[in-house]
Amino acid sequence: MRSKEEAQDYRYFPEPDLPPLAVTPEWIDEARRSLPELPADRRRRFASEYALPEYDAGVLTQERGVADYFEAVARACGNAKAASNWVMTDILRKLKDDRDLVSCPVGPAALAGLMRLVDAGTISGKTAKDVFERMWATGEEAATIVEREGLTQLSDEASLEAVVAEVVASSPAQAASYRSGKVATLGWFVGQVMRRTGGRANPQRVNALLRRALDGP
Repeated sequence: MRSKEEAQDYRYFPEPDLPPLAVTPEWIDEARRSLPELPADRRRRFASEYALPEYDAGVLTQERGVADYFEAVARACGNAKAASNWVMTDILRKLKDDRDLVSCPVGPAALAGLMRLVDAGTISGKTAKDVFERMWATGEEAATIVEREGLTQLSDEASLEAVVAEVVASSPAQAASYRSGKVATLGWFVGQVMRRTGGRANPQRVNALLRRALDGP
């Protein structure tokens, strides 16, 4: 076949059955208004409205379903950065390549409920991870699991003081090490208290009580 060089070589001609299409500025504006929020626009909005790092905003807006899920969680819990972390590290890890969030066993409201328990100090972050796994397996609400399993974080100062006093009294060598300047030993004491309370002790309160007990009056 001979090669084509110019447009006329293709013998273009108007289609007689198609009328001319007049595209008006008004029609273009209406078409723009009917479009959903585009990924680039949503990425910029997530970064500004929710104060997310660019990386988070980029990951969350790669798929519309993921972006919708994140936004629902963020609005329900009021902690956008924590919502971003949970969606990127836990939800997407569970879904892997199958991003079917419609059938996700932990919906946005359920995940937000779990996050509120953490923010309120009802459970620790570590316990929340375990609760999340049970939520995924059973479809139950976080509050139901926490109440049934007795996973509420131990924050009562009197109870924690008793455990701290016991740990310090039974560990004279470690206490002497801390008081001699090896402050990293505090982490060992925290671990002992957490072990004796089944991981339920409030870490912030434990740290404060240990410092008080080890530093003295």
